[in-house]
Parts: sequence; structure tokens; C-alpha cells
Amino acid sequence: MNTLAAIPLQAQPGGDFSFFVPMIAIFLIFYLLLIRPQQKRQKEHEAELAAIQRGDSVVTSGGIHGKVTGVTDDVLTVEIAALKGERVRVKVDRARVDRVIKAKEGEDS
Repeated sequence: MNTLAAIPLQAQPGGDFSFFVPMIAIFLIFYLLLIRPQQKRQKEHEAELAAIQRGDSVVTSGGIHGKVTGVTDDVLTVEIAALKGERVRVKVDRARVDRVIKAKEGEDS
């Protein structure tokens, strides 16, 4: 007969708590290094999108560069080219803007 099988297993004191300490430390590291900076970047980007005005230059997530000529709640009208004296304008969802380049103070809108 195996003598090790006959010995009942006893829980070590503090065994449950020692399991949770590394898990809490891992979560804390993930929060400080990944989650919190991403939330901060997202908040700044949303504020930047909300502040878009006529005359600002924008870059869409598709890579189109243009100048904002019209602004509504969710849609921006962006002028992307001028061909033979006619302006080419597209409507872009505000959420699809990747970067905003503010208009210079001396420029007319």
C-alpha cells in the first residue's frame, strides 16, 4: 500500500491569499501600463474631434488630407482638391478623422 495516498492533504495556512497577490499585481501592472494611458489618449482624441472648426486641416483614417469647409454635429464637409476651378468636397463622419491640424491664426476661413 502506498503510504503517501493514505495521508490526507491539508490546506496550507494563507494558501488562498498567496494566490491572489500575484493576480492583483498583474492586474495593477496592466492597468498602469496599458489601460490608463489608452483611456487618456482616447479622451484627448474625443476632445480634439469635438473642437474641429471651419478652416482646420484634417487627415481621415483613410489617409485623405483636406480642409474643413462645413461642420455639423456628426458630419464634416472636407475640401480635398480643386480641379479646373471646381472644388472637390466630401462628407466625412467626424469619428473617422484621425488627426486635426489647427488653422493658423492669420488665415481666413
